[in-house]
Amino acid sequence: MVQLWAFAVDMVTLDFGDSLWQRRPAVEVVFERLPNTLLLIAASLAFAILVAIPLGAIAALRPGGFLDRLTMSIGLIGLATPQFFLGLVFIMVFAVQLKWLPTSGFGTAAHLVLPALTLAITPLARFTLMVRSSMIEELNQPYVRTARAKGMGRARILRVHTLRNILVPFMNLSAWELIVALSGYTVVVETVFAWPGLGHTAVQAIQRGDLFLMQAIVFTIAFMTVFITLLIDVASKLIDPRIKLN
Repeated sequence: MVQLWAFAVDMVTLDFGDSLWQRRPAVEVVFERLPNTLLLIAASLAFAILVAIPLGAIAALRPGGFLDRLTMSIGLIGLATPQFFLGLVFIMVFAVQLKWLPTSGFGTAAHLVLPALTLAITPLARFTLMVRSSMIEELNQPYVRTARAKGMGRARILRVHTLRNILVPFMNLSAWELIVALSGYTVVVETVFAWPGLGHTAVQAIQRGDLFLMQAIVFTIAFMTVFITLLIDVASKLIDPRIKLN
């Protein structure tokens, strides 16, 4: 009981002890590597969102058409392809064969491109499929038919009505992708590209048996997961007052 209380006090004060590998406070290592991971996740999700919304909307305009079938196929392939395999393919093509980008490392915008693109593929596919299915459902609603009868153009209907109505579920999916990337996907991508973030650091800590550093990493990820979930719930309530927070 005394040990448990001491651990709880140390956790509240962010004192996880010194890293056995780094020979300095574990929380200091976490705060040093966390911005790199957040930068990678932010770049990948921004790319995924900017591409997925117009792609899914275009596919929804003509369900069953060529663009719709193509989008569905690409999305399913993106969901089914492992990220470590994508990373190795991107390295082989863009770094080794074409020599456009560095294979690994950190420091410039060029170093960010391949890991961010690799991390973005899975959420991009999921976002696109979600936007497509939600758009198709919204476009079949009575208010859309009424807007069309009043002469409102298709582009304006998408921009003013349907996109706004799918904003809350899209935000929830984005938050889930952020949490999954933070707690899982970045481990694979950062290891493949030797990106100095929390994921790569966690793998190195496990290999070296650094329990104190792993505790700090797990606590940080758990805290951010709770914070992101709470933030999204509040934002959803502000956007749609009909949502009840339990």
